[in-house]
Amino acid sequence: MTEPRRPVIAGNWKMNCLLDAGLDLAQAVEDGAGGRDCEIVICPPHVLLHPVNVALEDNLLGLGAQDCHVAEKGAHTGDVSAAMLADAGCGYVIVGHSERRVDHGESDDLVRAKAESVFAQELVAIICIGETEAERDDGRTEAVLAKQLDGSVPAGSNAANTIIAYEPVWAIGTGKTPTADEAQNVHSFIRRYLAEKLGDDIASGMRILYGGSMKPSNAAELLAQADIDGGLIGGASLNAGDFHGIVECLPG
Repeated sequence: MTEPRRPVIAGNWKMNCLLDAGLDLAQAVEDGAGGRDCEIVICPPHVLLHPVNVALEDNLLGLGAQDCHVAEKGAHTGDVSAAMLADAGCGYVIVGHSERRVDHGESDDLVRAKAESVFAQELVAIICIGETEAERDDGRTEAVLAKQLDGSVPAGSNAANTIIAYEPVWAIGTGKTPTADEAQNVHSFIRRYLAEKLGDDIASGMRILYGGSMKPSNAAELLAQADIDGGLIGGASLNAGDFHGIVECLPG
């Protein structure tokens, strides 16, 4: 019998917070953590990872990074390797976020290579996929997601080293969200596709998060869906009260 999937609520701070504000936010999130059987992860900018890791004392939070380079080291000015992130205390790394795919032209192949570099450091890759509004309107959501899953998810992915984050590009930072039923239908498709790619046992245990304007007012309905195992939270993760409000919406 498959073990229940443990929910994950991960906060992607993106390019926000200077040192003092970041430390205050991390402490506020940690102070309100506990009481729910879930993983709570914060993903500050790279420059805050080490000081946040040092400041967090209760080990109630997981620490994640927002991106990494494919190489372990070398002549890659401005880049940060998964090995460096592990050394800074990270347990998770986001790869393939739509803002990286669009702003930096990252391909599925590159996202897959980054995920493999995360695996090499025994960290968890949070692999992001999602369709644009035009692709959705054209009825191409499943085709786009299938292509991204094929190209971005390494063959060695499993329930222990991989989390999938479905983030419809049209919902990120826009205030728009699919209905709970629409989101569940997409998550169910993703799980079925992962079963074809990786096998039923792996797919049934892999967490699939929803991202894209999740907030306390809509989180309960989304998180109640059978195939939605948590959230990758953007704007609402910058307010500890809102972030905890989402955590409190988890069933159980």
